[in-house]
Amino acid sequence: MLYKDFKDLKLSALGMGCMRLPLVDGDDAKIDEQATRDMVAYAMEKGVNYYDTAWGYHGGTSETVMGEVLKDYPRDSFYLATKFPGYDLANMDKVVEIFNKQLEKLQVEYFDFYLIHNVCEKNIDDYLDESHGIMAYLLEQKAAGKIRHLGFSAHGDIPVMRRFLEKYGEHMEFCQIQINWLDWEFQNAKGKIELLNEYHLPVWVMEPVRGGKLATLAEEHEQRLRALRPEASVAEWAFRFLQTLPEVCVTLSGMSNFDQLKENIATFEEDKPLNNEEMGALLGVASDMLGKQTVPCTACHYCTPHCPQGLDIPRLLELYNQYLLTGKGDFIAPMVLSTFPEDKQPGACIGCGSCAAVCPQGVDIPGALADFAEKLAG
Repeated sequence: MLYKDFKDLKLSALGMGCMRLPLVDGDDAKIDEQATRDMVAYAMEKGVNYYDTAWGYHGGTSETVMGEVLKDYPRDSFYLATKFPGYDLANMDKVVEIFNKQLEKLQVEYFDFYLIHNVCEKNIDDYLDESHGIMAYLLEQKAAGKIRHLGFSAHGDIPVMRRFLEKYGEHMEFCQIQINWLDWEFQNAKGKIELLNEYHLPVWVMEPVRGGKLATLAEEHEQRLRALRPEASVAEWAFRFLQTLPEVCVTLSGMSNFDQLKENIATFEEDKPLNNEEMGALLGVASDMLGKQTVPCTACHYCTPHCPQGLDIPRLLELYNQYLLTGKGDFIAPMVLSTFPEDKQPGACIGCGSCAAVCPQGVDIPGALADFAEKLAG
């Protein structure tokens, strides 16, 4: 197992994400505890020492099951991470209750890593509102030794992350963001890393294979990659991409079966970063995929002065592309749209076509917004 230095610790470069554990009868809230126990045993044997769970994973059962599984191992043999669930605004005034319940569920006296979860457009104002007492309480717990290292995860755009860091950056020790070769430009993961570099924060990676969507590719794309690394699987390419980024400390993978676990651990037994040719090929595949699956909006804003509804069309199309690429399981687009007034939603488009008439890319904007509204409703 490869290890990365973080302060005085050596963390396994591959961490076990506990959001996609093996299930019983496909029920997300029913974790197969024995299968999970077997996977953790193998992971421990192979040197994985970082385990990442959260309050809401598997309908709230992930922390409970991981507490049962990890209690069989010496506390100093692994590093445990969980998170404050501010993705749900109803939790904002419950930090004391939730934190203590998490200690109970995970059967530990302290957390090695604790994150403020999913800083995004929906919750940034509440996270910055000190009346909730979230940051003050977490800093108290850190001073008391119940949190060893404090960080945050983010699905929000760069301006949201910057607002959070401007207020709390001095207290943050690491940040967890979605990085993979498809989102390098699509979600501007590159720009997010540059922002974190400004604050000298090491990077934790989530969604390295985009929920499994980057584990298989169209044959034409697989052939392009296979010509450069015949022995490498498509999933391995995703991890080798991350090994190329010096800022990345821990890569979290939500492995839902033993085969995935074994394959990923084998990948992280060697450091094989991509060379320039391989990086170019991989990003070329990303560009081709995006070109075929998304609308080609360049955010030129030619359309916005012509919209009688005053819609932020480039932003809506950006979220539409996110939804198209991820599918029905996407939560980012609905999450961001929840912050929009009703009269600024995709369904507010009246289909007049004034925007499409001036679009230099020839995008059927009314058609795209109508489809977006229909998909969201469906």
